[in-house]
Order: sequence, then C-alpha cells, then structure tokens
Amino acid sequence: MAGELDTLSQALARLPGLGPRSARRAVLYLVKKREAAMEPLLAALQAVADKLVTCSTCGNVDTVDPCQLCQDPRRDERLLCVVEEVADLWALDRSRLFPGRYHVLGGRLSALEGIRPEDLGIDTLVRRVAAGGIDEVVLAMNATLEGQTTAHYLAERLEKFPIRLTQLAHGLPVGGELDYLDEGTLAQALRARRPVA
Repeated sequence: MAGELDTLSQALARLPGLGPRSARRAVLYLVKKREAAMEPLLAALQAVADKLVTCSTCGNVDTVDPCQLCQDPRRDERLLCVVEEVADLWALDRSRLFPGRYHVLGGRLSALEGIRPEDLGIDTLVRRVAAGGIDEVVLAMNATLEGQTTAHYLAERLEKFPIRLTQLAHGLPVGGELDYLDEGTLAQALRARRPVA
C-alpha cells in the first residue's frame, strides 16, 4: 500500500470498532468509490472540524452553541437527564423516549484514573439545578462501579434541592441468560427484585 494510503489506513484503524483489516477495506472502498464516498466524506469531516463546538449549556457536541437539543422548544425543560459521555446522550436520544434536556458530565468519578469531581461537569450541573425550573433529574450513569459511585456523589450534591431524583433501572436485560451475565449485573438485579404480580 502506498505511503498516503497506508497513513490513511493507520488513522482509520485507530477509530473504535475498526482494526487494521477493517481499515484497509474501508480505504479500498473509498478509493473505488472516490466521487460517491470519499469526496462527500472529506467534505463532511472538514465541515465538522471547522464548526465543532461543545455546548456551553449541556456539554453535548454540535456545530452550534447552544446545541440543537438545548434550543429545541419541544423539549421539557423541567426534566434533566445526566449522562457520563456524549455517546450516552446520543444513545438515549435515539430512543426518542426521553422528552427532556440533557447534561453531559464528561466522564465518571474514578480514583484509579485520578478523575475527581472538579474534573467533570458536576459544578455546572449543580448550577443548572440551583437556577430552578427543573422538577426531576434522572441519573443515567452506566451500571459500573464508577458509574454508581458517580450517581451516589451526584445524589449527595443534589439532595438539598426541591427536585425528584431518579435513576435508570439496572438489572437483567430482556433476553439475557443468567450464565452470560457478570456479577455486578446479577447483584443489581437481585437488589432490585420486586414482587411477582
């Protein structure tokens, strides 16, 4: 493979979900479909690179600030969903099940990785809640030890405000088999057990 094509392949291989073989296949596809695939991809990448900003309100990434989600008048301003990362926001919003607004922390607390409360968007979240107008804050942290630690810390920081504080349910996924689940998921499912109707 020529130098520039090899450089492109190596750059693509660093993306999540793409290894060296997948990256080479992508490069070959782009070369074959230069006008239909490569040129529009280059234009889209350049446009995003030129305009990409982090929303000063919620922490989402977009090409406008505030982001399109924060500007959407159809969203319920009284509901706020707190997530760890932008990918979590996008996943939840794709479901179209949450009608409110979002807040991205930019990570989760982790003593091992040295991530402290001041390293995340926690103070910004507290200021948003303190400003009023929010009735419910949904903590949508991942079901990991760090995610749950973050949720507990947030609950302590937000307990003084007159809001309803909720958390996403965790436990057995629909279609999941006990044999394939990790201990943390099983433990959460046991703690959240409920009566059979």
